[in-house]
Parts: sequence; structure tokens; C-alpha cells
Amino acid sequence: MPRLIYLQLHLLVVVFATTSIFGHLITLSAPALVAWRTFLASLGGALLMALVLRRDPLPPPGRMLRLLGIGCIVGGHWMCFFGAIKLANISICLAGMATTSFFTAFSEPLFDRRRVRPLEVALGLLVVLGILLVAGFERGRLAGLAVALLGAMLASVFPVLNRRLVNQGRMDPLVMMIWEMVGACLICLGCLPWLDGPGAFVTMFEWKGLDWLWLLLLAWACTVFAYAFHIQLLRHLSAYTVNLANNFEPVYGIIAAALLFGEHRQLHPAFFVGTGAIITANLLHPLILRELARRKRLLAAGL
Repeated sequence: MPRLIYLQLHLLVVVFATTSIFGHLITLSAPALVAWRTFLASLGGALLMALVLRRDPLPPPGRMLRLLGIGCIVGGHWMCFFGAIKLANISICLAGMATTSFFTAFSEPLFDRRRVRPLEVALGLLVVLGILLVAGFERGRLAGLAVALLGAMLASVFPVLNRRLVNQGRMDPLVMMIWEMVGACLICLGCLPWLDGPGAFVTMFEWKGLDWLWLLLLAWACTVFAYAFHIQLLRHLSAYTVNLANNFEPVYGIIAAALLFGEHRQLHPAFFVGTGAIITANLLHPLILRELARRKRLLAAGL
């Protein structure tokens, strides 16, 4: 069972990695893109529940407010994610987002009221080392990297909050997804005039080419399915484990960006050294945990 869960987790990360490709292809600004994504996702999820699953999508009022609040954090994270792609490129954005595990090493203990684990901090620092290598040699894209780091900090919060809701109330992941997407959509619409100017509500309808297709795929495949499944996995895995696995997203995304857009030609070799540090942190985490568990069993058996 654990191996199957980890396989599902990494397949989910592959799906998440495709969102960066859609973000590059869609011509809309980051807030408009996220507003459409979250609107279409909440609409698709509600129709799926009402017409196909025939379940009530309305949670209790108090829980609904909590979901809307978490959705606002998700919306802020996604605006940073797609904004970093627009300011820099896919590779820089994904490298910055990989610091999520470092931030989660502190956010999860804070919300769960437990001590910070030195192992998680140490592996998070290895990720930070990778980011320093990226930042030191990609100075022309520091604004995009800074926005990505802010997005990573936000991404360290909402999985922890979702995990608490899932464990406390056994809520339907699809219901959680619908109302969090509503909250994300509202925060994006509120930010539109501030980030895109007074004509933002007009320009968000100026779709070009295949924008409509990429938005539908982004909303329904990468959000309705992937986000709800992400919440489901939080019933079995810690937020730190999920976010650490999500650090493979840069690997898949950077490979895709190199194949589709030739981005590897724009990057300094140190970028790939930094990304290697991130991959190493991901590989070390389950290996160290397995070894610690083995030693604990041996001590308990008196060997």
C-alpha cells in the first residue's frame, strides 16, 4: 500500500508539472489566468457533484468559510506561480517553487504544534543551497525567482491546513476543491484591477488562439482531478512528504520546457547543479526515514 501511494503521488506531480506548460502557452496575465482556472474548476466540480455523483456540495457554514480562506492562499500561490513564469521562464519558476519543502519544515510544526524536525530542516537547507546556485547565475531573472519564492511560502501553508481539515472532519476532497477554488477566484478577481490596471476586467476576456483549450485542460485535468486527488493523498501522507515529492515538479517541467521551448539554451550550467541539489534532497528523505525506522525496529527488538 505505501508503495502504491508514493507511485500515485509522483504521477500526480507529473500532472502538476504540466501546469507550467499551460501557463507558458496561455497569453492572459497571471491574475486573469488564475481567475479563469479557478472559476472553471469550481464550476466543473460543482456540475460533477450535482449531475454525476448526485451529492450535496454544500459544507456547514463555518467550514465553508475556512475553505474559502484556504482558497485565498491557494489563489495567491497560483498567481505567484504563473506570474513567475511570465516574469522569467518555466525553469526559474519551478526552481523557486522547489523551496516549498524548506518552508513546510517550519509551517507544518507550527500548525500541528510539534517540534521542528532537524532532518526536514537539513534537507530544506539543501534545497536552499540549490536555489542560491540558481539565483547567483540567473541575475537577470531575479524578479521572477523572488515571486516564485513567495509562491513557495504560500504553498507551504495550504496543504497543512487541508490536512488538518481532512483529518478532523473527513471531508469530501471534491467539496473542499470546489469551495477553495471559489475562494481563489474571488481573491484573483479582487487583485485584477490592482495588478493589471483599470481595464483588467476587459482584457481578461481577450483570449487568443487556443487559450480556451489550454484553460479547460488546466481547470479540469490539472485542477478538478489533480487538486482533489492531492487532498485525498493528504489522508495518508504528511504535508512535508507531499511537498518534498512536489520538488520533482521542476525536473519534469524543466525537461518539458527544454523539449518544447528550448529553455535549456538560456540557462547557466550552475542552474542544473542547483536543481541537482533539489533532486538529492528528494531522494535522501525517504531513504533516511526508512533507515531510521529500521533502526527503531531493531532497538525495540533488542538487537
